[in-house]
Amino acid sequence: MPKTIASVSRLAHRDSGDANAERMVPEETPIALSYGGTTHAVMMASPANFEDFALGFSLTEGIVASPDEIEGFDVEDHGAGIDIQIRLKDIANTRFEARRRRLAGPVGCGLCGIESIEEAMRSVAPVEARGLTLTPCNIADAVRMLSAEQPMHAATGAVHAAGFFIPGKGVVAAREDVGRHNALDKLAGALARARVTGADGAVVVTSRVSVEMVQKTAAIGASFIIAVSAPTALAIRTADEAGMTLIALVRGDEFDVFTHSHRVQDAAPVQGGKRHVA
Repeated sequence: MPKTIASVSRLAHRDSGDANAERMVPEETPIALSYGGTTHAVMMASPANFEDFALGFSLTEGIVASPDEIEGFDVEDHGAGIDIQIRLKDIANTRFEARRRRLAGPVGCGLCGIESIEEAMRSVAPVEARGLTLTPCNIADAVRMLSAEQPMHAATGAVHAAGFFIPGKGVVAAREDVGRHNALDKLAGALARARVTGADGAVVVTSRVSVEMVQKTAAIGASFIIAVSAPTALAIRTADEAGMTLIALVRGDEFDVFTHSHRVQDAAPVQGGKRHVA
């Protein structure tokens, strides 16, 4: 299998002077996600956790409704990149072929024009909370525990991570990738393969929260997304509409709750904007 980390030479410029040194950096490679022998998407990603990636992408992009709709995977290493051939079962394949024909449109240019805008702005189904609440301590612990599950980042300082935190159990799964969306897709696949229910915990990410991150978290079924960095305005609106609690800018024991703060114990409800919780 391809290596995920490489050692490279560099000139290290420091106050004490210049020196030649080695540094570990992450690999990234094109990974094609193909259905029925036809490439649907090519992502620049870390060459690892291929089946998690294929399953998670298929789920979070709505290509399949459950892992049971996938017959199998074939991972083909072409040297310059990886091609993951995803074999769908009949009902899922029929649905996907209809979707592909619709997106191709009369000009045959693939994901473009009005259809691609509609896809990008797709609505998300309301998430099921199951009465789950988190304490400020839970939120700080979730980010701290995810940090301990990032060996690639510890070696390179250059990859994102997505994890799944369950109160009382900690971070039960985590995946890393050079792309934040890819890390979340790989996490979605890992959770689905382990039959972990999204409503039982919180998605935790090391990146900013864009609308795609909210859409993918909703596809996982989690009612919480916790992030180290900030959200976009569209991500906040989408999380609010989905009934998802969006927590961001976690710095130690401090964080901001942007939506549905009633699920954070001891946090005052958000009214007309974010609520800072220390």
